[in-house]
Amino acid sequence: MVNQSSPVGFLLLGFSEHPGLEKILFVVVLISYLLTLGGNTLIILLSLLDPRLHSPMYFFLRNLAFLDLCFTTSFIPQMLVNLWGPEKTISFLGCSVQLFIFLSLGTTECILLAVMAFDRYVAVCQPLHYATIVHPHLCRQLASVAWVTGLVESVVQTPTTLLLPFCPHRQVDDFVCEVPALIRLSCGDTTYNEIQMAVASVLILVVPLSLILVSYGAIARAVLRINSANGRRKAFGTCSSHLLVVTLFYSSVIAIYLQPKSPYAQERGKFFGLFYAVGTPSLNPLIYTLRNKEVRRALRRWLGKSGQLRGN
Repeated sequence: MVNQSSPVGFLLLGFSEHPGLEKILFVVVLISYLLTLGGNTLIILLSLLDPRLHSPMYFFLRNLAFLDLCFTTSFIPQMLVNLWGPEKTISFLGCSVQLFIFLSLGTTECILLAVMAFDRYVAVCQPLHYATIVHPHLCRQLASVAWVTGLVESVVQTPTTLLLPFCPHRQVDDFVCEVPALIRLSCGDTTYNEIQMAVASVLILVVPLSLILVSYGAIARAVLRINSANGRRKAFGTCSSHLLVVTLFYSSVIAIYLQPKSPYAQERGKFFGLFYAVGTPSLNPLIYTLRNKEVRRALRRWLGKSGQLRGN
């Protein structure tokens, strides 16, 4: 057996079993990527340039937008090449970098969404103490915890995955180099890697999701205690965008990492993975801009200033 953990590269099969679908997916992925680049860049610029958006909520949103930009750029260009033509290879180094970034930023997003839920919990349940509790120094600390946790997770799990004895055919049954697909590619004992992935899934998926659910349980109780219907709508409106993003993100991630072992589940998991990796980063800016009055107002102010400058 040839040990394919040496740097000889891999074949990313992606959706090659559906050749008629690949060109359609190319167009969908390209449009989604352009929306991701434009939408998230706009959110970053607005949150930096508009003083009214210099608050903890938009600080975390800016982190999420930057994360989505890096996350999608790490694999979508390669994916577009693979979807368009017959060449579907990726070098060992390219696969290693892709796996490292995919793990790191995916983990960071899980933690960051939990941090954003905490921010919304304090805003709704402790509004009078919000500025005191969620101060800028704490925001930077919480964001740093999210980014460092993602880095540590990737530093731990990437090497053990890449050191697996891969089968000679080198065919990764996925559109990106990620842990479940590379474990399936191994011809050796993967017990340790599967245990490692299970533990990571609990710590990085289940624990943050549990904290998010607890936070929104407390938020729901606080909102129901508000007497006026207008007050309830306003309180819920501050959380609805984040709650929608959490639902889209975690439902697709759970479908990928906590799925049963079967060919049907793996095939279905690829489409969930496509939505998680390509769909949610492009939808996040739309959700936060279309459903958020402050962002829409900031955009109108920015467009108005741009128009005045052009007029002068």
